[in-house]
Amino acid sequence: MRAQGAEPQTLRAAGQDAATRIAHRLQTGHAGRPRPLIACPQCACLHERAPIPVGAQARCRRCDHVLYRRSHLSPSGWVAVTLTALIVFALANFFPIATLKLSGMTLEATLPDAIMLTWEQGHEAVAIMTGLFGFALPLAQLLFLLWALLELCRGRLPSDFGHGMRVLAAMPAWSMVPVLMLGILVAIVKLSSLATLSTGPGLWAFAVLTVLMTSLTRAGARYLWHEAEDAGLVEASGAALAEGLPVAACESCGCVQSLPQDGAAARCRRCGAAVHLRKPIMASRAWAYVAGATILYFPANLLPVMLLRTPAGTSAHTILGGVIELWQLGSWDLAIVVFVASIVVPMTKLFALAFLLLHRRWQGAEAQRQRTRLYEFVEFIGQWSMLDVFVVILLSSMANFPGFSQITAGPGAASFGLVVVLTMLGAMSYDPRSGWDAREAARGTHPSANDAHHEAIRETA
Repeated sequence: MRAQGAEPQTLRAAGQDAATRIAHRLQTGHAGRPRPLIACPQCACLHERAPIPVGAQARCRRCDHVLYRRSHLSPSGWVAVTLTALIVFALANFFPIATLKLSGMTLEATLPDAIMLTWEQGHEAVAIMTGLFGFALPLAQLLFLLWALLELCRGRLPSDFGHGMRVLAAMPAWSMVPVLMLGILVAIVKLSSLATLSTGPGLWAFAVLTVLMTSLTRAGARYLWHEAEDAGLVEASGAALAEGLPVAACESCGCVQSLPQDGAAARCRRCGAAVHLRKPIMASRAWAYVAGATILYFPANLLPVMLLRTPAGTSAHTILGGVIELWQLGSWDLAIVVFVASIVVPMTKLFALAFLLLHRRWQGAEAQRQRTRLYEFVEFIGQWSMLDVFVVILLSSMANFPGFSQITAGPGAASFGLVVVLTMLGAMSYDPRSGWDAREAARGTHPSANDAHHEAIRETA
């Protein structure tokens, strides 16, 4: 493990059984107290979680993935940030994003109104996706995070702490406030030529909320588990390894623990989640999601995502048509952003996932590191394709002037939203550790149980 600003700490397994050595180290302690173990989620390499300076980050010695960071804020400081985010969240959804005037009529648009209007128009799937990703899940993330931080500051964890943390760990990927903020900007530009538009306090609240939610990604579930470990409130990761058994890490809380001899799934000692040596039926699940997203990608781009009704008639707009319209309005920067987010990104995710699934043979450490970087990129861009769905929802609320203009979601909107969901599920189903396991197959050994994990904890150049 490499840490910026700190002496690197790694586990070595020279000439002895790795799991036995780790268990002995944890039982005897190190510098008065054993250090918790941390497993890289990308390559399964085990490290001691060594202290690092404030603002530094620790990277995996094998694949260079960022394992953890040292925050400038304490848990009590993150409580203040979370409370601020909750207040700003309420302001963003209570006050109008924009006020529009057309032919003597005035309309104030808010996100909850847009979701309800889309539901009433008969587009339940689009309304549900927007309500979940833009409202319900961000709110739930803030509430669960505040609860966990307060319990941590109190110094006593409730019995259901592990269950709550499992929920919290799953939320950040589906909480899409930054994407929603970009959708608000695109919708405002699109309507600037249709009606007299003035921005409302909700817009500025969403801008602040975007910054706060982005900063709160540093105080995720793994950070909270590390703080609980350091405070002695929970069992340290790797504290109960058994000699001769396979070693795996919980995907929810990161706790390194032993599995049964045959490598079968078990329940996490700390949070109760299912712990697998590797993600079960990884290839089949990932290919199924990729195939489903590929099929839906065609109606998502060929069918209209938005219908505009005016006294002159009804016009249908596809995703590419919306990009062209933004370009013609002079907003070439937003046109490029929408083109990349709505057309390039979904295609990139599908091709990248297919490439990763097809190229799992061992071709050297450097090639596998590049595949790891590609997978991290796919995970990072996953949610940004939801941009067009948010734009359609917002436009339906902002341009709802009966008799003059009305915008409703088209049949392509639901298909496009499902493409985003399926590609994200496909990325979550893929196991990047399988590429590193392929080294064992190339050497003529079986990449499972002790052999794979013993090799994983050796320091790699």
